[in-house]
Amino acid sequence: MITIEKLHFSYSKKKSLFTDLNLELQAGKIYGLLGKNGTGKSSLLKLIIGVLFPNEGKISIEAFDSVDRRPEILQDIFFLSEDYELPSIKIKSYVNANKALYSKFDEAKFYEYLQMFEVDVDSNLQKLSYGQKKKVLISFGIATNAKYLLLDEPTNGLDIPSKSQFRKVLLAGFKDDQIMIISTHQIRDLNQLIESIIIIENGKIIFKKDVFELEEKLRFTKSLSEDSGSNTVYSESVAGGYIHIQPNEEGIASEVELEVLFNAVIKDNDVLNKIV
Repeated sequence: MITIEKLHFSYSKKKSLFTDLNLELQAGKIYGLLGKNGTGKSSLLKLIIGVLFPNEGKISIEAFDSVDRRPEILQDIFFLSEDYELPSIKIKSYVNANKALYSKFDEAKFYEYLQMFEVDVDSNLQKLSYGQKKKVLISFGIATNAKYLLLDEPTNGLDIPSKSQFRKVLLAGFKDDQIMIISTHQIRDLNQLIESIIIIENGKIIFKKDVFELEEKLRFTKSLSEDSGSNTVYSESVAGGYIHIQPNEEGIASEVELEVLFNAVIKDNDVLNKIV
């Protein structure tokens, strides 16, 4: 479990990034951490792993304070930063140098994931494209079998086929005792993958719901007309018409459109929070 209590954090005295932020994350879920650029998604991940320190409040991982960076906890955390540097060595050398940091690392699975991503295992990391490097790091991260997987913009640099492979690799490697947090602004890439949605705005969590709750309480419909009835709480223009969000009064299941939901929450989170 990850618990954040009354978190205050700022990079300067003039402006706070987080104010009295509270959050609890349970094992067995893939969380989508969403927010506009500059809202602190990457900073929150770094605070969780203890790279940044809170000004006030506490972040606990299995009852240990994240700022202590205890070895028994660090071996169970994998963080994929949006910005990274890789040495000019072969993939196999990189694995041999880093796998000892993770007691549950599965080398066979790592190479299986690389094969799914169609990456040549004999490649030199520096000669790979940005997207290919990202595939190596994602494969390595999933193969660590770490309890806590924090991925910052993991689909950046991936082409469309690779994004599909990414979802398959994550689902193939995810286990019930793990917590995965995916920070992203490319929301469409994560439809049918995220199990719980967290939206940050103005330094606070303004929306946190499990997808199954949203499926029960909300209905996403498409039509050619912007006018879809008095019970519509949000409408958005898309190619070929409109997507509407309505209370699911008839109990008809529909797929949650994450990007539309995000835009609706940012516009007026109170309305949706009252429904779900």
